[in-house]
Amino acid sequence: MKHQQSNGHADALAEPNSASSVPSPFIKKPKKTSPEKEEKNDAVTEEYFAVTEQDEMSTAMMQEEMEMSADGTAATLPIPPIPIIKNKVFGRYRGQLGNFELELRVDIDGATPLQKVSGDYYMISGQTKSYFGSFIADSITTTIVNGIITITGNTATTWGTSYTKLKIAIKQTLVFQPLAPAMLQWFHVSTGAPGAMYVCNNFSRAFRTVRLEQDRTSGVVPFVNYNTGLLPSGGPARVLSINAAYGEAGVEMNTAGISNVVPMALAGADAKWTNAELHNAMVNHFSLYQNNPAWDVWLLHAYEHINGPGLYGIMFDQTGLQRQGAAVFYRGIGGASAEQQRLQLYTCVHELGHCFNLLHSWQKSLATPPKPNIPSSLSWMNYPWGYPGGAVAFWSHFAFRFDPTELTHIRHGFRNNVIMGGNPFTVGSSLQDIGSLFEDNIDNTTNLELQLEAKKTYMLGEPVVLETKLKTTSTKNNRVNSSLHVNYGFVTIGIKKPGGETLVYEPLAEMCIEPEHTVLNSSNPGVYESSYIGFGKQGFIFDQAGNYQVRAVYYHEDGSRIVSDTLTLRVKYPSGKHDDEVADLLLTDEVGYLFAFMGSDAPYLKKGNDAINTVVDKYKDHPLAVYAQFIKGVNEQRTFKTITADKTMEVRMPDFNAGEVLLNEVIEKSKQGKGLDNISLNQSMQILAKAYQREGNMKAAESTVKNLVAHFNKQPIKQEVKEMIAKDAAQILAPEKEDRKRDTGFDNP
Repeated sequence: MKHQQSNGHADALAEPNSASSVPSPFIKKPKKTSPEKEEKNDAVTEEYFAVTEQDEMSTAMMQEEMEMSADGTAATLPIPPIPIIKNKVFGRYRGQLGNFELELRVDIDGATPLQKVSGDYYMISGQTKSYFGSFIADSITTTIVNGIITITGNTATTWGTSYTKLKIAIKQTLVFQPLAPAMLQWFHVSTGAPGAMYVCNNFSRAFRTVRLEQDRTSGVVPFVNYNTGLLPSGGPARVLSINAAYGEAGVEMNTAGISNVVPMALAGADAKWTNAELHNAMVNHFSLYQNNPAWDVWLLHAYEHINGPGLYGIMFDQTGLQRQGAAVFYRGIGGASAEQQRLQLYTCVHELGHCFNLLHSWQKSLATPPKPNIPSSLSWMNYPWGYPGGAVAFWSHFAFRFDPTELTHIRHGFRNNVIMGGNPFTVGSSLQDIGSLFEDNIDNTTNLELQLEAKKTYMLGEPVVLETKLKTTSTKNNRVNSSLHVNYGFVTIGIKKPGGETLVYEPLAEMCIEPEHTVLNSSNPGVYESSYIGFGKQGFIFDQAGNYQVRAVYYHEDGSRIVSDTLTLRVKYPSGKHDDEVADLLLTDEVGYLFAFMGSDAPYLKKGNDAINTVVDKYKDHPLAVYAQFIKGVNEQRTFKTITADKTMEVRMPDFNAGEVLLNEVIEKSKQGKGLDNISLNQSMQILAKAYQREGNMKAAESTVKNLVAHFNKQPIKQEVKEMIAKDAAQILAPEKEDRKRDTGFDNP
């Protein structure tokens, strides 16, 4: 970076593409525009980048030397001409004009050229540099005449400008020479008048450079590399590490620092990671960095998430800066076999892909702006088990690459849509109105229906929990994905707020799982799930009084979209002083995170915990106190793990007595219809039974399970639901199994 003197006035803040920028040394701003002027400018370009006589002489001397025999005499046999090998032209170039620095990406050659150019502008003032804006030329024309590569095209920009036509000239050079500079000239989109000109020198073959820091918990053997030729695939055999996989995408991923081992001396349920603990670890880790976007990302290799071995990885959008870290779990992907190593590579690259703001292949329509879904994509971002034909078909055709749309985003997406700590997940994650996502099915031959249930009215500040039911309308067997929790991405929730704003609910955590399946038929007509949808990446959703409309879409494995009915619910105005005071306490972002995580010890959520304690203590008789008691009770009865700055583990042990007292009160209120919905009540009773079990009080644990079954047998619910509850209850106190536990209600503790 060259320091630029600036007086802070408008002339130093000129738009970087126009002729009002600092004058170019190669071309003067014309008074009028004419074809003759453009021809003159072309001549300047050719003159500046003409192939020099020195280059021609160098080539001729090489050929002459090769035509001489060993004794220095002319060879008697004719030697065929030596092919002249020229450099491939691609990578990043940097140039500066006035107070603007340009980082230009040229993508016209190399292993996987996309035939695009893009760039980022930075503004330099004194000894500081700040991001200004980005541009991309999606459709370009490339010609080569007299050794000059010329690229032309129209661009989209993040700022307003009339100078959106570009022309880039790059001289071809021989393989033993450095790459020549790129000269970029801007033109007015309507008049063709020339604007600013930048001369940019190549400084990297990669389109992005990212620093990757990796840590692991003790006992976990992290992934190193995998030979793709060990099992059938759709691409050439090669050895891929995480860094190499991203290198093929055009990203130079450098290992940052030393991989730390976080000691883990816990066992059983205490050793599993909760969303609250992982979120705290992410926030703590990135508090060590400056509070602005950066090409830095953190990957934690851990053993198991609280959801069990079916959850392979998770990426968080944290408070403030987004998409800076992910975690992968080796309970489900660990091992040394070729299949397990392949799955480890896939999971690591997949989770880091979310940090680049890439969505799943079947979720592209959720981006802002939307793109078509590609469920058949052979990409790192697709689920093998969701591919048409299943996992075997996916792996046998998968080339271990991103698809072209994703490559375009990674290499050429606008900077803040890609960089870690930039725009939130899904915003700008692809290069229309979401109402089209929830249009009614004109035809539906799947024999499946999606139904929604919730309370009809809520108090302001009350958590909104949505019950989702997928049912069959046929007596024939119908295999479905039973992982209906909104966090898993197989169900999308749309919400229309009282003012008319329509949004898609986005959970805080992007979870990547191998889905569970069940067969629906006359004896098992439906599957149920309950999800907390009150607080997500957008903050609180039901934060104003009025009527809300809720709709959902279930993505069936054959690509069908099963659209639910429309559910209407109402949030009531506070009816008194206490209602207003409790709503003020509960409608803060810190409390929203606590609801989503079912409690947390994270220091940055202290204000939220203070608010929860105030509701529990001061407003204990208020109808909404039951939710504060639930969150506090769940958090009290579990351990809370914290990774410190020096990568050690601090553990707060459970307070079983405090947690059990709170949960028992929640259960009694809910049985009287003054608290949790039925699915969340079921979950709270399961949590209480397991707390007693971990404490060693088996008598209380068994009594809680019997109480659970007896309570729901008395309720006016369908017999198949009662049977399902009894079946699940029989497994609550059983030794832990390898399969993932069924999720209900709020996010698992």
